[in-house]
Amino acid sequence: MIPLTSLPTLNAVLNALSALLLVTGYVFIRRKQIQFHKWCMLSALGTSTLFLTSYLFYHYHIGSRPFVGQGPIRMVYFAILISHTVLAAAIVPLVLITVATPASPAAHCRSGCMSALQEWSFIGCCTACKP
Repeated sequence: MIPLTSLPTLNAVLNALSALLLVTGYVFIRRKQIQFHKWCMLSALGTSTLFLTSYLFYHYHIGSRPFVGQGPIRMVYFAILISHTVLAAAIVPLVLITVATPASPAAHCRSGCMSALQEWSFIGCCTACKP
């Protein structure tokens, strides 16, 4: 079993791997290499699922850590935290729609581009930067 103290590092690795797979998958689809795109995107979904499982497990056992910053940085932190939380919840249905519509390229691209390239990037960066 992995010690709890190692989970933040594991989370960062899984998040970085997922980002790399998403970017690589995007490059593949731009080059019309559909099978490689599919492999990368499904692998990114798998690593993101592992990340979420590890993240929730860690915070279930460790609990939350209050933000101790004061002044203007506190407002910046909470603005990022609130938008991160809202987008993290909103991305789930978009990902499910994207995975469920591979036979409909128009619907797949609309939901995929929206979730993977915009929201996920922001969510991933915020998660990687959280204390």
